[in-house]
Amino acid sequence: MSNCGRPREFNNPEVLDAAMDVFWLKGYEACSTEDLCSSTGLGRGSLYNAFGSKHELYEQTLHRYHEHWIQVQTAILEEGPGSAQERLRNLLEWAVEKDFEETSKGCLLIKATMERARIDSAVESVASSHAERLESVLHRVIEKGIQSGEIKSSRSAFELSKSFLCSYYGLRTLNATTRNRALAEQIVEGIMVNIY
Repeated sequence: MSNCGRPREFNNPEVLDAAMDVFWLKGYEACSTEDLCSSTGLGRGSLYNAFGSKHELYEQTLHRYHEHWIQVQTAILEEGPGSAQERLRNLLEWAVEKDFEETSKGCLLIKATMERARIDSAVESVASSHAERLESVLHRVIEKGIQSGEIKSSRSAFELSKSFLCSYYGLRTLNATTRNRALAEQIVEGIMVNIY
């Protein structure tokens, strides 16, 4: 029986997380208002009074996802133990662990970008912001590694950070599509070869 007719008190982060799970599983187009009502426990009127529209709710879930995971990735790269190379490897190994968890649904932003970035400026904006912020952190870590002499590549931090970012997103996309952990671990080693 649907919860759509039963408005209730709600906590915004909890509602966003519940809605996020539905968008994550079904994608934007296949996610109905009924799905969102059932997931959040909000009535249709309460849902739209709180968020305006399905698309505004979707956009807020993407922002919430982006802010949470950029902080997690930044912490691995800038606050984690070890050398610059070790922290770069830690990010890749973290991604493999996340992507191959039994309950993993893949990266929401990658899924959203594949589904809607060409037709949805909000998705494009959030995804671009995430990539730019991650690249900025990568650049700082790699630059420090070059300055310390730990990273001896003839390529600049600018080139290495862009290459690493591209490889990182490629890894995560392949993890979602091939579900081949052995391949993912081989790719991690290949990426790291370019950072020595």
